[in-house]
Amino acid sequence: MYNIKLETKRLILREWNKEDVDDIIDGLNNIEVSKWLAFVPHPYTKNDAEKWIEFCIENAKKGDSRNSYDFAIELKSEKKVIGGVSLDKINKSQGTAGGGIWINAKYHGHGYGTEAFGKRIEFAFNTLKLRRLENGYFEGNPYSYKMQEKFGYKIEGMRRKAFICIANGKVMDEYITGLLKEEWNKE
Repeated sequence: MYNIKLETKRLILREWNKEDVDDIIDGLNNIEVSKWLAFVPHPYTKNDAEKWIEFCIENAKKGDSRNSYDFAIELKSEKKVIGGVSLDKINKSQGTAGGGIWINAKYHGHGYGTEAFGKRIEFAFNTLKLRRLENGYFEGNPYSYKMQEKFGYKIEGMRRKAFICIANGKVMDEYITGLLKEEWNKE
């Protein structure tokens, strides 16, 4: 599968492209967003955005053999990328994957993250035929778990001092969450 496009009422989840550089910088060059993401630097530069997008373009060319999907979240009404959502560490033989999401702070509080995350779950279970998704969130970010909980995710444990957040250098505890297909609450 290459050049995947998933749609919801208000959003398009699609492959990243070079025209998305300014939008990704706009979204990730904000410490209030990047402090919840382990591998995103702050400040987030044009070079960072170009490298990420190039990685995503090359990964998409792998088609069905790829083990991750990284989607830009485009707001239909503005034709603007307002975030990103991923499925990664896909293990087809085990039927599992991980991943995450971020939304530009200017677009928080409108349910866009929940809408995009729900479509990602649907893609994972219905299209990729996975049976289990694993996610997580940093301690201090209850909004992330609240969103996951809506879909049926359960806390399965905590990895103490699991990551050093590149954006702010803080050592972060990560709560591990899991969702089984049969527990999926289709919003």
